[in-house]
Amino acid sequence: MSMMSSSTSAPSQNSVTIRIQHRVNPDAIERYEDWLRHIIEVAGRYCGHQGVHVMRPPPGHHDYEIALRFASEGDAERWRHSEERRRLVDDIQPALQQNETLEIHSGIDYWFTAPESKSQQPVRWKQWLVTTAVIWPLTMIVPILWQPILTLLPQLDIWGVRNGLFAATIVGLVVYVVMPRVVRLVAKWMFR
Repeated sequence: MSMMSSSTSAPSQNSVTIRIQHRVNPDAIERYEDWLRHIIEVAGRYCGHQGVHVMRPPPGHHDYEIALRFASEGDAERWRHSEERRRLVDDIQPALQQNETLEIHSGIDYWFTAPESKSQQPVRWKQWLVTTAVIWPLTMIVPILWQPILTLLPQLDIWGVRNGLFAATIVGLVVYVVMPRVVRLVAKWMFR
């Protein structure tokens, strides 16, 4: 399974993710890949587009999952109901084994995949190793970065508050900044 991500900003509580699944005919993969690059480029020109994440199938499988993120429901609906998108989907339809499935998720809900998802997950020890490698250095760096603020505002330098600030900062960095990039870098290894 390979992944491709492109993001222009972090998801917000108002953002909307359009999740699309395509089952591609085995003899049409190359055509589909060309089409996918084109439709991603077209979607990127629409107002409110915040990024795309593509999960390609592992060898021998043909199910693609695409997540397009938009700043608001209105932006997502404009793209979803656009004439341009309709024409592009009609164009690729013969290459699909069945009609696309499409779901809309608001906020950051999409990024917490349901257990019944058919997406291949990496083995647990690899998830643990990558997560530890990302979080461990942050647990050493984040407190140092917070120190000047805690010195200026001693009311924040209380045990529970300070630790909450550290935790929120680390989680924010992991979810929005570090982990998406690290997973892209190690995707081939993680999903083999």
